[in-house]
Amino acid sequence: MSVFTSVSIQQLNVWLQDYAIGELIELKGISSGITNTNYFVTTSQSRYVLTLFEQNTLEELPYFIDLMSHLAAHGVPCPQPIADKAGVSLHMLNGRPATLISCLTGQDVEVPNVTQCAAVGTVLAQMHIAGQSFDRPSSHQHSHNSRGADWRTKTAQQVMPHLTAADQQLLQNELAFQNALDTTQLAMGVIHADLFRDNVLFDGDKIGGLIDFYYAYHGVLAYDLAITVNDWCVHADGRLDAPRLNAMLQAYQAVRPFSQAEHEAWPSLLRIAALRFWLSRLYDQIYPQAGELTHAKNPDQFKNILKLRAVPL
Repeated sequence: MSVFTSVSIQQLNVWLQDYAIGELIELKGISSGITNTNYFVTTSQSRYVLTLFEQNTLEELPYFIDLMSHLAAHGVPCPQPIADKAGVSLHMLNGRPATLISCLTGQDVEVPNVTQCAAVGTVLAQMHIAGQSFDRPSSHQHSHNSRGADWRTKTAQQVMPHLTAADQQLLQNELAFQNALDTTQLAMGVIHADLFRDNVLFDGDKIGGLIDFYYAYHGVLAYDLAITVNDWCVHADGRLDAPRLNAMLQAYQAVRPFSQAEHEAWPSLLRIAALRFWLSRLYDQIYPQAGELTHAKNPDQFKNILKLRAVPL
């Protein structure tokens, strides 16, 4: 993600002394994204990604580290946390919790095709099934939705004074609608919660891996698919693209079919997903975080998506 916390070659060399990964060759900041600090770390043995967590505490992070290890062990293409010689994968670096993970092959796609959307649907369903056996009692206390209903209400209050009257009305109407929803009958499990195009790596039409699991939590499985659809299966103006949408939905449900309750809730889940990212992008635009290579995304994209999803399908 964006570089908020700077790390020098000298600092990293000291930090890596307890790792058996060879000699450090290159350290390069990654400019995309908005939450954590990420660097590419190249050593004489391999290439890795170094993440410094700007918002999570050291106590919150074992859940994500354990989850990636579990998913990787169950065949889900995701990064493998790198442990030091003592078997520890989390340490402090420049006042931030930090971890090193394997660097996967492939690159993200700007305009996904039908085949790629189907591949994402398949691997997301496989991840949801693999997550059913993830059981880390010591970590689950931190398996909460950091961007759930309470967060949406709080963030809406923070951004509301900065919006136009029309946008304020849109936000108030949507909060009222979503606060009345009942999702307790929907299937739950581990969800990625941020599976955007820049968090999936492709080699041609083959998935090289899923990355950035640091919003993952125990939540509504179909909501995870709704988040994904709102980014992968849309035209530039936010309208759903039927061929890509159908490919992703059919591929997902070939692995994990929807229940009747999920089918009925689907339009509402698309709206929740749209509101979540409209609010987070509004907040980042209004209250920017300082950094060397910061990258903020346009909130209007998800405002348009939300307005479109609020119209009955």
